[in-house]
Amino acid sequence: MKVLVPVKRVIDYNVKIRVKADQTGVETANVKMSMNPFDEIAVEEAVRLQEAGTATEVIAVSIGPQQCQETIRTALAMGADRGILIQTDDEVQPLAVAKLLKAVVDKESPDLVILGKQAIDDDSNQTGQMLAALLGWSQATFASNIELNGDSANITREVDGGLETVKVSMPCIVTTDLRLNEPRYASLPNIMKAKKKPIDQMAPADLSVDIAPRLTTLKVVEPPKREAGVMVEDVAQLVDKLQNEAKVI
Repeated sequence: MKVLVPVKRVIDYNVKIRVKADQTGVETANVKMSMNPFDEIAVEEAVRLQEAGTATEVIAVSIGPQQCQETIRTALAMGADRGILIQTDDEVQPLAVAKLLKAVVDKESPDLVILGKQAIDDDSNQTGQMLAALLGWSQATFASNIELNGDSANITREVDGGLETVKVSMPCIVTTDLRLNEPRYASLPNIMKAKKKPIDQMAPADLSVDIAPRLTTLKVVEPPKREAGVMVEDVAQLVDKLQNEAKVI
């Protein structure tokens, strides 16, 4: 079974985001970048399937500038077999990402696509669902457990009321949630081995996909700063502030 894992290069989750002075976006120059945390979980799950003998090949694919090779190398160091870079310096929005991934799926014919439920930079939570719609495949989102059973899979999902288990037919799209697994740290020997693993490169035009943006960002601003809290003397004063200042009761 072949597993395809899309991985995205994002600003590292430990970095404090700074809005550009012209409010056109966030500052990315000289900022530490890393693999999207939800995609790390997807890579880990795919590698575990391979270690269990269920998957025979794990392919990591990324879309973006040349630096995305670093993100693919991280996936290769974690255990993926080879990588695919769709190189572009242009902004690629979720629908365009889904169309590019569909073209890769048509070319590679994987049995399973595992990807993070969302990227921490735009929080769109759209790509997996759009990809499933374009392919006409079954999908299971927010997965916290995956059990493959031949031509079907039982996926436990995180929902508002708790957990939900669904049975989907293969091939399918699965998006990962935080509780699915704990991603491993790549060892030094595996990092060295990853440098020798192949990464195929192509452009959106090679896949006949139009990636022109359909949404325009008007302005990006920081959230308003919270006011300092105050101590109240008694319950009556608290109720008065909630009624007259906060206006929540």
